[in-house]
Amino acid sequence: MTILLEFLQMESDMNRSRYFNYIDEKISALSYRISIRSQINILDLNIYSETFFADMVNLLLNSKLRNINTIKSNTEGIDLIDESNKLVAQVSATCTKQKIEASLKKEIFKKYPDYRFKFIAITGDANSLRSAIYANPLKVAFTPADDIIDIKSILSLVLAMDIDEQVAFYNFIRKELGNEYDPVKFDSNLTVIINILSREDLSISSRNPEINPYEIERKIEFNELSSVRQTIDEHKIYYGKLDEKYREFDKQGVNKSLSVFSIITQQYIRLSNSSLSPHDLFFAIIDKVIEIITKSKNYVEIPSDELALCVTIIVVDAFIRCKIFKNPEGYAHVTS
Repeated sequence: MTILLEFLQMESDMNRSRYFNYIDEKISALSYRISIRSQINILDLNIYSETFFADMVNLLLNSKLRNINTIKSNTEGIDLIDESNKLVAQVSATCTKQKIEASLKKEIFKKYPDYRFKFIAITGDANSLRSAIYANPLKVAFTPADDIIDIKSILSLVLAMDIDEQVAFYNFIRKELGNEYDPVKFDSNLTVIINILSREDLSISSRNPEINPYEIERKIEFNELSSVRQTIDEHKIYYGKLDEKYREFDKQGVNKSLSVFSIITQQYIRLSNSSLSPHDLFFAIIDKVIEIITKSKNYVEIPSDELALCVTIIVVDAFIRCKIFKNPEGYAHVTS
């Protein structure tokens, strides 16, 4: 009986990990996109995110926040309101002390004297803001340690959920942010590529098209990846062979290779939000892709060293093809 209970607990833990990884990826990717688009003044996601984050926080805090513009349009300083729990909130892509203090000074709070203020930062790390002291001339009910919410604190709450709560939250994220793949039952084009590569004789590399070693070296230096240079040099020779495989694969369906690149790019985006060094980020992408593959329902098991080789080839190829890491100005990876 004890063995059965241990097995069931292990299965539950594995499911929790899959649900959490999916939630983490989707929320982190949205946060990253909002941050980048805000820098070039494309704010459509910010507007959508007010309602999305309201619904998400409601699930986390058992609140009833809703967009205040449904009551009164253009309410300065406040985006969300929960009249039953007497909460008001601002959703912001700017995560600074100055932004919070500017909100606390708004005259609108005089209309809600007994409401508590929540600040929801949809980009950035708000950890240092929770211990700061704020000018609060209108004496708004606001405790930084409890009332500042960011992506990390949201994920911490998700991690602490019981399995039923986590499933409900996972389903909400899937409905709102899409489901490029289901982490519980994942059928990935990426694993097909891996299975193709695992059967190839990689000792014979293609010479056409030819890559530009000077440009690749520029990208290595630009991204401070000198410590990864040897790995890139050892695996870039397979660019031509992988290019052939992608073209063969695309004959089976439109943009199938694009879906492979998309998965790798998603891992880069998600992991870029962490504090990893460029070296660790590169190998973390490889580890994450391996994890995705081995959890796929259509994965045909191959020796671990062969799997690692194939994934490294794919990730190095994605690096060369501009799918991960930043490109120096004028970067052209293929010789004309």
